[in-house]
Amino acid sequence: MSDEIINKVAASGLISLNLEDYYPRQEIAVFDLKPHLFRELILKEKEFRVALQQTDWLQYQHKVVAVTCTADAIIPMWAYMLVAVYLEPVAKDIIFGDEAAARKQLFLKNIDAIDVQEYADKRLVIKGCGDLPVGEFAYMEITKKLRSVAKSIMYGEPCSTVPIYKKK
Repeated sequence: MSDEIINKVAASGLISLNLEDYYPRQEIAVFDLKPHLFRELILKEKEFRVALQQTDWLQYQHKVVAVTCTADAIIPMWAYMLVAVYLEPVAKDIIFGDEAAARKQLFLKNIDAIDVQEYADKRLVIKGCGDLPVGEFAYMEITKKLRSVAKSIMYGEPCSTVPIYKKK
């Protein structure tokens, strides 16, 4: 009997894919319309335009900006368009929604940018545990993205996986 230890996981040809590698790490600034509203409730066009003109837009330079309104107010569509006019020249990206919505959209963009051909006919393990809050949506998106090219997709760790998909 041999004393040699064989790493069967390494020899299996499994490729481990960690969704944390695609988690957005850039700073997200939030632009809230609420302070620019009359009594933080009503959008008055003239005052709103003046408030936007007086805003220091350079604070958003090279940042991803989530545009939202935390007031329970009726905001016309053009107001968001106007905010985008001011942000577009300085911001790295502009996303409608709060910080969580922006992070999710960035995460989806990162997953969408994956070159699926790198995983063609490969046996994949999508890592399950980690330190970052990878949501269920990310696991669904990576499965949708890779299912058409992968030989198999599993969830978990290479030493203990749950089978998800196997090409027939």
